[in-house]
Amino acid sequence: MTDTPREIVQRGLYFDEFETDAVYRHTPGRTATEADNVLFTTLTMNAQALHLDEAYAITQPFGRRLMNSMWTLSTLVGLSVTQLTQGTLVAQLGLSDISFPHPLFAGDTLTCETVVVDKRLSKSRPGEGIVTLKHTGRNQDGTIVALATRVALMQVKA
Repeated sequence: MTDTPREIVQRGLYFDEFETDAVYRHTPGRTATEADNVLFTTLTMNAQALHLDEAYAITQPFGRRLMNSMWTLSTLVGLSVTQLTQGTLVAQLGLSDISFPHPLFAGDTLTCETVVVDKRLSKSRPGEGIVTLKHTGRNQDGTIVALATRVALMQVKA
């Protein structure tokens, strides 16, 4: 036994550790708040009344303010970081196939799960690999509120 305890650093997965077709469930979820919506919307210069104006939003099809979809997308990806890419990501290469099939509202809890749909070693960057991740966001009822495909350049475990 040593006097110095073994150090364990929280990190994401290295390229070699990603399993295709496995479902990674990210916890905890994140409850969306009115403050999140107003702050994110105003910080990003998005003047959409559906996010800021309750009097207007109640006259629209959903009958209340919607969470800013860019907040939803950002939080969806963010929920996966600790488990998948923290400290092992080289760069995010792109996002595609983004959709919001159902609105998210303040008070809803967003959860995320990720499936690795593809991975390959980089041809131009030794020691790195490209991983394609499909994120699915659900509200507290299990309804899908966001979908996104993300391509990430990841470190290969040394």
